[in-house]
Amino acid sequence: MTGFSSRVEAVSISGIREVFEAAGEDAINLGLGQPDFPTPDHAREAAIEAIQSGAVDAYTSNKGTRELREAIAAKHDRDNDLDVDPADIIATSGGSEALHIVLEAHVDAGQEVVFPDPGFVSYDALTHLAGGTPNPVGLREDLTMAPEAVEDAITDDTAAFVVNSPANPTGAVQSPEDMREFARIAEEHDVLCISDEVYEHQVFEGEHRSPAEFDESGNVVVVNACSKAYSMTGWRLGWVTGATDRVERMLRVHQYAQACASAPAQYAAEAALTGPQDPVSEMREAFQERRDILLSGFDEMGLACPTPKGAFYAMPKVPEGWVDEVIDRGVVVVPGDAFGENGAGYARISYATDTETLREAIDIMADATAALN
Repeated sequence: MTGFSSRVEAVSISGIREVFEAAGEDAINLGLGQPDFPTPDHAREAAIEAIQSGAVDAYTSNKGTRELREAIAAKHDRDNDLDVDPADIIATSGGSEALHIVLEAHVDAGQEVVFPDPGFVSYDALTHLAGGTPNPVGLREDLTMAPEAVEDAITDDTAAFVVNSPANPTGAVQSPEDMREFARIAEEHDVLCISDEVYEHQVFEGEHRSPAEFDESGNVVVVNACSKAYSMTGWRLGWVTGATDRVERMLRVHQYAQACASAPAQYAAEAALTGPQDPVSEMREAFQERRDILLSGFDEMGLACPTPKGAFYAMPKVPEGWVDEVIDRGVVVVPGDAFGENGAGYARISYATDTETLREAIDIMADATAALN
């Protein structure tokens, strides 16, 4: 009998999914990483119009439509002060595929990938699937990743390191000084910096800066998506951009794995990026209000929580048994160690839910906390 590859055997089903399946049908879900807002109307309408006109009945260019890539380039100019050539952009099936093709194109068997711990679950899994060796690094007390920790972790076998700001699962936002240092490290050590910027528009304090702004060596690639900024998780539309030679190698992976991103999603994304940006600001303001409600609740419970400055997650320190107690009482939260060994003793809470439901969940979490004291 044909067995299974060592790469896939090194990967298990996400701990997040295991929590979902263990929870009751009526549970309040604070584990889901997606906005609870509708996709903007103008994005939906653009997809409908493209479908009805027949514009989506054929493959697009492997990289995506020219118009979408021009919209992405204009977004980088508007939001990041970056001059990006549309030819150096690949539209992907969400940010997940973008991360996948970056690693497949740059990591050889046994090479190391450095990433934050706790960090987004895909970094570890996709490193394994690329045949690489995960090299997670711990975080500062405020749950940001220290450039010096990354630099110390780099060896002759390091192919890449991942920067994620604002971060999943922590909500941490790296400083501009950190981002400048990450670009320097990529250049001086001649390794790839993968900047995951999917949550860039959910920043409440500080500012989002990309290491690509400080890149002079072509050793930074940027992964982004419409998923979080425009509440388009189900549309599966992301992108990756970088130096021309890197994009050409990533395209080799993308064209065989995916051919092209979904055509209707491309038209929706173009409209989202070029149309009114009010929905982005409205979501950010709502998430900040919810964050403050949640932090106040943690304070009353006596749970310490580094202040999340972005995204829509909080990661409080919790006593042993807290996650199980909360889940048993009907609120889905994710244990911190689902995101890496250094996440032990924490829980990830998503506040991408309405304030009434969030307050109800806080009351339940408070009762669970009291029961453990």
